[in-house]
Amino acid sequence: MRKIAILLAGLLALAACQSKPAAPDYVVQVSLGPWNAPAYTAAQINARIDSVSALIPVGKVIIGWSLDRDIYRQVGEHLHAKGIRMLLWLPVFAETEEVCENSAAVDLWGRAPANYDLTAGEGFSFNCPADPHNIANVVALYDRCFAGCGFDGVFLDRIRTQSFVGGVSGVLNCGCPVCAARYAAEGVDLEAVKAAWEAQGDAFLSVVGYDPENGFAFKDPLAADFFRAKGHIVSGGVAAVADSLRSRSLEIGMDLFAPFMAPFVGQDYAILAQHADFIKPMLYRKTTAPAGMGFEYELLRQALPNATGYPEFAMDSAFLDSQLAAMEPFPCAKYPGIEINYRAGVAETDPAYVTESLDAVMRHGFSGAVLSWNIMEAPEAHIACLH
Repeated sequence: MRKIAILLAGLLALAACQSKPAAPDYVVQVSLGPWNAPAYTAAQINARIDSVSALIPVGKVIIGWSLDRDIYRQVGEHLHAKGIRMLLWLPVFAETEEVCENSAAVDLWGRAPANYDLTAGEGFSFNCPADPHNIANVVALYDRCFAGCGFDGVFLDRIRTQSFVGGVSGVLNCGCPVCAARYAAEGVDLEAVKAAWEAQGDAFLSVVGYDPENGFAFKDPLAADFFRAKGHIVSGGVAAVADSLRSRSLEIGMDLFAPFMAPFVGQDYAILAQHADFIKPMLYRKTTAPAGMGFEYELLRQALPNATGYPEFAMDSAFLDSQLAAMEPFPCAKYPGIEINYRAGVAETDPAYVTESLDAVMRHGFSGAVLSWNIMEAPEAHIACLH
């Protein structure tokens, strides 16, 4: 009987171990600042990664986007010795003004939408997502400035249009001739969209409901068609960049808006997930800056004061769960972005918030999380709590 009891206890212990969720795989980001002024030395970055990886398992480091190749070579050598992959943090449709001659995105009236200058080097001023010249420029930028630096992959950022940061003009774009032709091929006449907005005002973007699986249901079928086509066009441009870089044997990650806001900026998860090895939906509930979930939604409601149907959303754990559930069906790895940095008035996070967010991510069975957005400045307590 004693042997049987011991055997049963062993089987129960084994079952408990097997049912326990896998330990999260962490991806960290190193923000080097603008193109020509790296904020840190390779020695500083390596020392910080060592201190972080002593606390939590780090699988990948996303780093960029300085043009200093020596930093990447030195950091890459250090990371690879520790079994950590290095991905280039590469902006696609914005922040490239200093290094590429790209055609700018314009709204349906031919005007450049307002941008958002959070910090130097981050103007969020967007280029046309459909112009083949812009797409080729991004790939050429990698080949010219970053090939041979030891990167295992590329993390694509700014893969969208402007948001409601630029008001309605930010989302009713791009309206350049290249995009007009692409919309026409999708069965959408941009002149008709412009006329509908001018006739109806905010009501053109009214909705009749929202559910996490299908997103917002627009009252006007033309509005629904516009955002469907926009998702195809913008995400098609992203896919072209991703596929070209993957042909260079690079892992592809993508920075995405939360599912409920992604259609407004042209991010079609169903398309993007087919061209990414992993996606990083920015599930920032404490960030009052671009990509913050509550921040972006509040800008929508301010830009459309007379539109109807938009519900109140509390940026609580239940809403976080709804966004995590919405991304479950897509065929790639998911590493939701959790902001662990602290900045007064911008990201007022704390360890309880960080652990609550990570617990939700792991309950949904995802691979892990991206700790955003700069591990070099993250409070130690926000990392130690993940141990």
